[in-house]
Amino acid sequence: MQMTAGQTAGSGHLSHLVGFTVDNEEYCVDILKVQEIIRMVNITKMPNAQAFVEGVINLRGKVIPVIDFRKRFNLGVNADVSNENRRIVVVIIDGVTIGFIVDQVSQVFKLNPEQIAPAPETVRSKDSDCISGVGMLDDKLLILLDLEKMLSHGELEKVGQAA
Repeated sequence: MQMTAGQTAGSGHLSHLVGFTVDNEEYCVDILKVQEIIRMVNITKMPNAQAFVEGVINLRGKVIPVIDFRKRFNLGVNADVSNENRRIVVVIIDGVTIGFIVDQVSQVFKLNPEQIAPAPETVRSKDSDCISGVGMLDDKLLILLDLEKMLSHGELEKVGQAA
């Protein structure tokens, strides 16, 4: 069984995960990696930025890059999602503060190790290395993400330079 961040094999500890939806799918990240969740704000576009980088925002005097989760994972645009529900999940990846635009933040999930299965090999690829597993909660499947693998080192460097 693959463990999520903050969990050790045999520990039996609950994983606390922040859940959010994108394209009607539920994703989760380790709550310890989430700095905060903010409402959508005006994003300043940056010339020559990578296609999935929406731009930068000013978060209490600190300029941080903002990535569109949909664009990063080639999920396409959904015109039905209103900016009223969209959120920016501010996370820290390898010491770099980044915001991810998601359709909606849902809730904090608590999962036992028994509720987490490894991602099926058939859906794994170089671009899906960030999927650390699948959480099973009642009748819902949750896609567990490893933030450190969401961006390659080169992409993280370029995104950090955008700010």
